Amino acid sequence: MKNKLAIFEDYQIRRLYDEDTETWYFSVVDIIRALLQQPDFQAARNYWKVLKNRLKKEGSESVTNCHRLKLEAADGKKYLTDVASPETLLRLIQSVPSPKAEPIKLWLAKVGYERMQDMADPARSLDRAREYWQQHGRSEKWIQQRMMGQETRNKLTDYWKEHDIKKESEFAVLTNIIHQEWAGVAVKEHKKLKGLKTQNLRDHMSEAELIFTALAELSTRQIAETMAATGMKENKVAGKKGGGIARKARVDLEEKTGRSVVTGENFLPPGRRKISDK
Repeated sequence: MKNKLAIFEDYQIRRLYDEDTETWYFSVVDIIRALLQQPDFQAARNYWKVLKNRLKKEGSESVTNCHRLKLEAADGKKYLTDVASPETLLRLIQSVPSPKAEPIKLWLAKVGYERMQDMADPARSLDRAREYWQQHGRSEKWIQQRMMGQETRNKLTDYWKEHDIKKESEFAVLTNIIHQEWAGVAVKEHKKLKGLKTQNLRDHMSEAELIFTALAELSTRQIAETMAATGMKENKVAGKKGGGIARKARVDLEEKTGRSVVTGENFLPPGRRKISDK
């Protein structure tokens, strides 16, 4: 876990980055405090306590999906604190009447939460993403492949959500199984190969890597649908089979071309590059 403070207007938002699930977790109380424009931390904490109890009684998944992690408090000590991912925060924010709701959503989007943008406004987020990639020198061919790959990914995650895969940690495990199977390296190892830290791996993939990732995820979804895979155990099987299909295609291509599909190439700015081959 990596600690890093973020600032929304005059409010400090504590957050932690989980490298295993590649997810930022934000302090819920800090977000509530910013929403309410409440200078008194204890008052914001009490508001969250009442809201949390009400949402629990309503059976809201937003509360279920909150985690408790140790964050540093004003006294310099670390205490277990309610935290949430951007996706969960988007739902929680809707439960708090505040003129700051939209600004906070936009603020979260600006710091790179792609999936939250998709949920908030799919069309606008795609336009922003395309513009961002164009500004950073991606070719139209690469952009098209990236967007097609994202659509394939979203269809797979939608299937998971409908078949008893709820936790972000479970999404990460299944994603890693598929990736390990087709690429021969785990997601974390692939990022390390490219010299990435908190950056999105897919934003730094080559055209070939994007294509094989999409093939693996498309195959996984179709196999899962055929199996009617439900829960982690069955979806792990589908993931290995789907990834295996893409692995066979990758190995065949590498044998024909003599070049590795998985590489250390990236789109990092000059001076931060670390390019190597598998």
